[in-house]
Amino acid sequence: MGSLDALAHPSVFPWLCLVLGLVVGSFLNVVIHRLPKMMERGWQEQCAELRGEPAPGAEPMNLIVPRSRCPACGHAIAALENIPLLSYAWLRGKCSACNARIGWRYPLVELLAGVAGMYCAWRYGFGLAAFAAMIFLWAVISASFIDFDSQLLPDSITLALLWTGLLVNLGGTFIDLRSAVIGAAAGYLSLWLVYWGFKFATGKEGMGFGDFKLLAAIGAWTGWQMLPLVILLSSFVGAIVGILLIVLARHGRSVPIPFGPYLAVAGVVALFWGPQITRAYLNQFI
Repeated sequence: MGSLDALAHPSVFPWLCLVLGLVVGSFLNVVIHRLPKMMERGWQEQCAELRGEPAPGAEPMNLIVPRSRCPACGHAIAALENIPLLSYAWLRGKCSACNARIGWRYPLVELLAGVAGMYCAWRYGFGLAAFAAMIFLWAVISASFIDFDSQLLPDSITLALLWTGLLVNLGGTFIDLRSAVIGAAAGYLSLWLVYWGFKFATGKEGMGFGDFKLLAAIGAWTGWQMLPLVILLSSFVGAIVGILLIVLARHGRSVPIPFGPYLAVAGVVALFWGPQITRAYLNQFI
């Protein structure tokens, strides 16, 4: 117990979670890169099966195999080249075999995951709330980058996050269970209604079903009381970013803009600071 108490000490625990988060961030890079490819491969296999054709031959791929490699030359990443942040700095952002540039996103994801782990440990201390909040943050980081890259929000992340939120709140870790269940249902239905209203009015799909599931998951973690804040904040940030992309980057109006990252940011704000923001708003205007 003495060693556990030492690890759980407020001056030690956040730094341990920083290191843990950096390691998890390295794995999240694998998830972000491979999970959409695994989904597409699964769809191709299902289509081939429905057509009565053999599945397309391809190298086995999951989150474990094959080993990480340079996309430019195929060089297998050695253990010393896969140390979070340090390897990127040591390699100066280039492949050791072909000198191809390594994307800045890799160290960014590692840094975000590490800081997320450290902040959760500092805020909640050693216990369920800290580790649960880490899971939430790591999940929305991976979902956000996947959605940004491919306009996909995998069920394996959103649905797992939804059920985990309900289980975490069985004992009222962040919100009471009743509010969590209502939050999950209301989160899904609110965007579902927006989707069908927009489709009936314009004949177009304004968002994907993954957005419904992500907001349902956020509702399961934060409760129904935070959903207005999440929807307003994500819509506001999404509108600002969309306008900037159109004006500055000449992003075509017909090119879809993923909504998941803005939901994720709003969900993080709601989880950590939602009650304070709501109280400040009510005190100011009501």
